[in-house]
Amino acid sequence: MSTLKDDMDLLLVFLFLLSLAMISKGSDWFIEAAVAISNKSGIPKMIIGATIVSFATTAPEFAVSATAAYLGHTDVTIGNAVGSVICNTGLILGSIIVIKAIPMRDDTFHIKSGLMLLAGIILIIVSQDGSVNRLDGVLLLLVFFAFMFHASKTQRVIFGDDEAEKQKLKFKDVQKDIAFFILGSLSVVIGSRILVDSGIEIAELIGVPEVIIALTAVAIGTSLPELATAITSLKKGHQELSIGNILGANTMDIAMILGASSQIRVLPVSEQLAGYDFPFMFLISLALIIFGITGKKLERWEGAIILGAYLAYVAGLFKFYG
Repeated sequence: MSTLKDDMDLLLVFLFLLSLAMISKGSDWFIEAAVAISNKSGIPKMIIGATIVSFATTAPEFAVSATAAYLGHTDVTIGNAVGSVICNTGLILGSIIVIKAIPMRDDTFHIKSGLMLLAGIILIIVSQDGSVNRLDGVLLLLVFFAFMFHASKTQRVIFGDDEAEKQKLKFKDVQKDIAFFILGSLSVVIGSRILVDSGIEIAELIGVPEVIIALTAVAIGTSLPELATAITSLKKGHQELSIGNILGANTMDIAMILGASSQIRVLPVSEQLAGYDFPFMFLISLALIIFGITGKKLERWEGAIILGAYLAYVAGLFKFYG
């Protein structure tokens, strides 16, 4: 019996290492492909990061939250989405800024970050009755559509309406990049899911509550694509991709994921989520915006504050609710 248990433990370790390798290599592929598409098309890396890359890196959160809603594990649905926003901002972006300051070169940062904050505010308001229903979800989806409209509008301004200009970039010029982007995205998504499944299994063995698992283990696991993207972008000198990806991913986590999941099933909001997790999500998002609009770059000390806040949040989570 112990031999079988040992074999299962070894399998979990193998799957964990395999998932890390898939995430690492996959993120390398799709970052390189995204940058190549950006360079060939003339689309700024901030726009690429806020749209295409954000869709790819948010896929694990969407898959986990939608599946959880369908199966009735609504604590996981909300906890994963909100926990991912907190993790993306506090742990991932905070750590990246601590390592190297991020220049603020995008004039539309205040709009993108404002829509991210608006999604959080709407979530807090509509959940005052103790749940997020279908109508509430529609309001969240409207924010998501507004975010995508802004991104597409910015893109049109960059290119203009000259059809001759649009025809300069042919599909064959970027088909290899698109192929690597898709392959890399699939590798990241599958690798993340394997990591989440093995992580949840280990967490359940030690008796961690479902909502705590969702806010920490699942959120961190599904945010690994954002982390891998941020690290790869930092190493390759494409920091704009990191901030754009985080803003896009956070907006999608709340507006798209919870908006869509609430159409599957009404999402009850626990006292912990309403009284602890939601307010912290709002405050850490607000801190990022304030730091972003008050200087020409996100300074390392500002990253330290954001990262420190995240660590304090996790400590409080286990102290008061663990």
